[in-house]
Amino acid sequence: MVRKVEKAEYVEEYKIELVFDDGMSGIVDLKNEIWGKVFEPLRDINYFKNFQKDRWTIYWDCGADFAPEFLYSLVTEQKEDLVKEG
Repeated sequence: MVRKVEKAEYVEEYKIELVFDDGMSGIVDLKNEIWGKVFEPLRDINYFKNFQKDRWTIYWDCGADFAPEFLYSLVTEQKEDLVKEG
């Protein structure tokens, strides 16, 4: 099932807090994910901060976006790591 980003809010540096349509939420750090030509403009933190949200995910005017499934996996992996540590 494809998840949708319901809410996205800039936190700091390359971190964005996301809330998905099933209630799953967390902060993703995208610093290591912004490589390649399409993501090059996002290396400028001021540009990175200016993302937008469409019906499914977050995107930037340069055409860069992240699949909602990918963002969801980052959040769920983060939650699994917290459970393992706890």
